Amino acid sequence: MKILREDANYIINETLKSILPDKAVRDAVKNIKLPVGKLYLVSIGKAGWQMAYAASCELGEKLTEGIVITKYGHCKGDISQIKCYEAGHPIPDNNSFKATQQAIELVKQCKKEDMVLFCISGGGSALFEQPLVSGEELSDITNQLLACGADIVEINTIRKRLSAVKGGKFAKLCSPAKVYSIILSDVLGDCMDAIASGPAYPDSSTSDDAAAIVYKYNLSMSEAVLDLLKKETPKQLDNVHSHIIGNVSMLCKTVKMECEKRGYETKLLTDCMSCEAREAGTFLGAIAKTYSKSSKPLAFIAGGETVVHITGSGKGGRNQEIALSAAQQIAGLPNIAIFSIGSDGTDGPTDAAGGYCDGETATKLASCGYSIHDILKNNDSYNALDRIGGLIKTGATGTNVNDVAVILII
Repeated sequence: MKILREDANYIINETLKSILPDKAVRDAVKNIKLPVGKLYLVSIGKAGWQMAYAASCELGEKLTEGIVITKYGHCKGDISQIKCYEAGHPIPDNNSFKATQQAIELVKQCKKEDMVLFCISGGGSALFEQPLVSGEELSDITNQLLACGADIVEINTIRKRLSAVKGGKFAKLCSPAKVYSIILSDVLGDCMDAIASGPAYPDSSTSDDAAAIVYKYNLSMSEAVLDLLKKETPKQLDNVHSHIIGNVSMLCKTVKMECEKRGYETKLLTDCMSCEAREAGTFLGAIAKTYSKSSKPLAFIAGGETVVHITGSGKGGRNQEIALSAAQQIAGLPNIAIFSIGSDGTDGPTDAAGGYCDGETATKLASCGYSIHDILKNNDSYNALDRIGGLIKTGATGTNVNDVAVILII
């Protein structure tokens, strides 16, 4: 068990170091044809500070002015010529709105000969927001969407129509200046109009799609909100160039490489996992049981983003629920461990990146009076895993390219 935990820690730490966006951002910036006029930077999302810092290091004095909007605790210091703001995630707050208004004021001064370097990463939907409804109503709608099990594309389809900057609207505000977007994708399939709700990309979703989501999840909305959902978003933008520099596929490839360094024969199961978290954990545990008698070390990788349908009042996240669900399947098997983490270092509204389990997890929980079934029913994975040392804590990583779960068999 000690060897498995050491291997898991090594794989996690080395992977997170390897997938930081710094080099990719600097390489992308080198390829930009700099404007005749001024160059502004707006960097949003959980990797907002890291991306802005890399861009600033490459551009130096060529950068006129900039703004970072990132999650609380994610700014790592001052950046020359750039104002850094921290705001609420996953629920926008007043700091989200104030910082976004500053970004709007910054780009309003753009002229045709200027350019906006727009760095986008996951979390931008909450952090970069200027709502067309009250903050209270937006928070209520966001909470409903998170609790009902809606996926990120569905959530963003609603968000776009309630925002002054989402769904291509920010690019419109930058016009007539050009916008060069550098993107870290946290959306399966890299659908660019879904990443951070597509503030600088033509929106492929429609008003009919939004109405169908309201009906599907029986969402409670005011007449004013329903009227906004009927309005279409920009379907064509002629001032934007977009470039993806990182995604879950790259994350999985890096994990595979680090597993192989530790001597595991490694297989990628999927890089587009999308289902209930506890179902994913159960399935991964079943795979582990099938190969539990292997004569050689094996690793299986599954990347993507699961969802949690909230039924309880506990504390936790999707990666922690994956680990707990898997623990039931591998109980008593001494040679198996399964861990799941969010690449941004935060899993749900917690300070953990994810969870770790092995063949002893179920027994340890039982000895503490915990039933895994009850824990999952109450969505209280954090407190249960914390009790037995099963939380994985990395702190803010500076990137955000979905989640990854790994089975280790020795």
